[in-house]
Amino acid sequence: MRPFQRGNAAKVAMAAVVVLSLAACASNEASGSEQGSKETASTPAGQPDVNGDGKVVIGILSPGDINDGGYFQSFVDGAETFSKPKGWTVIARGNVSTADALSAARALCAQKVDMIALGAGSLADAIPASEEPACKNTVWYVPAQGNIAQTPRILLSEDSVNQNLLAAGYAAGLLMQDNQLNQAGFVGGLDVEFERRAAAAFKSGVRSVLPDANVLTSFAGDQNDSAKAKEATQAQLRQGAKVIYPYLGGSTDAAARLANQAGALTLTPGTDRCASTDPTFDISVIFDPGSYLTAALAQFADGKLEIGTKKTWKMGVDAVPTVKFCNGTDEQNQKLDQFIQDIGSGKINADDEVKRLGS
Repeated sequence: MRPFQRGNAAKVAMAAVVVLSLAACASNEASGSEQGSKETASTPAGQPDVNGDGKVVIGILSPGDINDGGYFQSFVDGAETFSKPKGWTVIARGNVSTADALSAARALCAQKVDMIALGAGSLADAIPASEEPACKNTVWYVPAQGNIAQTPRILLSEDSVNQNLLAAGYAAGLLMQDNQLNQAGFVGGLDVEFERRAAAAFKSGVRSVLPDANVLTSFAGDQNDSAKAKEATQAQLRQGAKVIYPYLGGSTDAAARLANQAGALTLTPGTDRCASTDPTFDISVIFDPGSYLTAALAQFADGKLEIGTKKTWKMGVDAVPTVKFCNGTDEQNQKLDQFIQDIGSGKINADDEVKRLGS
C-alpha cells in the first residue's frame, strides 16, 4: 500500500464530483440529523472570490501532519489538485493544536482567504472567528465530528462512523472466516468517545460474520507517535491478534509494518492504499476527507456552495465512503459489495448493529 499521493488525488477529485451529484439522493442519518437547515442556509455572493480581491485562496487548518501520507495529507492533496488548474492558491497549516485553532483561523483571514477548511472537527474552537469582522468575507467547511453546532456561517460535512467501521469490520470478518482466524485488534490513537465508537463499530462488523470472535481494543495515547503505536500493536500481537486495524494518523505505517512482520492482516484508516508495498494492506477503508472537500470545492467553483447546511455522506449511496479488498476473491468482493448496498438501502441499520454487537 502506498501513501496518498497527488497523482491519486486527481482521481479522487473526479470521483468526488460524481459523489456530489449522487449525494442529492442521500437520506438523513438514523439519528435524525438534517441534510441542511432551510432556515439558515445561504449562498454567499461572489463565489468563489467571495471577498472580491480578484483571486481565490483556500485556507486549510489541520490538527495532524499534512505530510502523513494518508488521512490528513489527503485533505490538502484534494484541495490542491482541484485548485491548481483553476489558478487558485491553497494555504495549508498542519499540526494545529486545539489551543491555537482560533488564532490560526484569524491569521488565515488576515491573508484574505475566501474559504477556511478545517481538517477535523477537533479544531472547532476556530469557528467563532467566522463571526468576526476580519473573517466576514469567508465561507467555512467544517467536518461535523462530535456535537459541533450548526451556524449560518459554516457548511458541516459528516459521515457515519458506524456505517464506515461496521463495513470495515465485516470485510475483516470475511477474511478471518476464510483464513480460520478468530482474533482481531483495533489500535486507536486517543481514548475518546469518537474513537471508542469506531472501535465498537469495527467489533460489530467482525462479529456480524464471526459471532464468537474476540476483538481487542487499545489506544496508543497519540495518533502520530510511532513508538507508542508499535507498542500498542505489539501488545495485541502477543495476545494473538491476527488482524490489526491501525486507526491512526502519522503512526499508521509503523503499526502496519509491525503487523506485516507478524503475518497479520491490516486495514487502512481512511485512504485507498492497496497498491502500497511497504507496508502492505489487505483492506482499504476509504473515507478520506479530501474526497468530501473536493466535492464542496466543486460547488464553490460553481457559485452554489450553501453555508448554514449539513451534508451527510452515506455508505452505499455515495461513491465515498466505501470499503474494498486489496486482493479479494470474487466471492469476498460480492459479499462485501452486497453488505455495503444493504447499508445504503437501509436493509442493514448500522446504528442498530453496533448496539447489538458492539459491547
